Amino acid sequence: MQTQKTFNKNVLYLHIAVMLFGLSGVTARFVEVPAVLVAFGRVTCSSILLFLISKIKKEPLRLGLKKDYILIFLTGAVLAVHWTTFFQSIQVASVAIGTITFSTFPLFVTFLEPLIFHEKLQKQSIFCALLLLIGVMITIPEFSIENHMTVGIIWGMISSFTYAVATLANRYFSAKYIGRIVCMYEQGTAAVLLFPTVFIIEAVWRPADFAGVAFIGFICTALAYSFYVTAQKSVKAQTVGIITGMETVYGIFYAFLFLREIPTMRELTGAAVILGVAVYSSLRSAE
Repeated sequence: MQTQKTFNKNVLYLHIAVMLFGLSGVTARFVEVPAVLVAFGRVTCSSILLFLISKIKKEPLRLGLKKDYILIFLTGAVLAVHWTTFFQSIQVASVAIGTITFSTFPLFVTFLEPLIFHEKLQKQSIFCALLLLIGVMITIPEFSIENHMTVGIIWGMISSFTYAVATLANRYFSAKYIGRIVCMYEQGTAAVLLFPTVFIIEAVWRPADFAGVAFIGFICTALAYSFYVTAQKSVKAQTVGIITGMETVYGIFYAFLFLREIPTMRELTGAAVILGVAVYSSLRSAE
């Protein structure tokens, strides 16, 4: 009974995290500085807050193995690429395109996870992944390198792949460490790697830019990502990936609510398919 309660709690954490993730893309549309600086601000704010919370709660900050330091630093580098390309996709195209293409990462997870963790590839997971791909393909308007939407799709796919890699790494870490500590190391590493861009890229920061980046960093990253990593203690990465596909639905809804970006029929149809897959996966995993 306790195991089932723990599972249900982690699924709830996962859904809350995904809802907050969906807000980050919309908030980024109000920020006018380059995507790489948005990413830097995001991971800097989140890593500082996570460090302070961990110190207040007197949580152990040391990792158990030396190899874990290397792996977590590498994961942080992957996340630096992920956040940058994610915001670039949104700025070049739209919130819908950025979140939709990002949501393809379960496709990579579905086939990489069995190889890395030596698990059997489930037919249901393949079926859900293919349905998710169909939902994404329905939403994308056209494939043309001269179209800014296509460029946004390319950035989004890079974001998708890097996030799949990070998701698999976090499955390993979530079984050994507190979610906050994992996030702190990863976000801190990304912040250090992105720090030089502050001096390389010129930008004029408005008060709205600072506020937007702070909200993305503190709420949509530090809080949300802690929930997200913690949830993976009892939820397989394939299921996590499918449920995270709901970020597309939340992103489109938030874009309509706050930006008045009216989704097309293609976007609504694709979002409906993705939502259906997410709900099905959640119900099947809870059985």
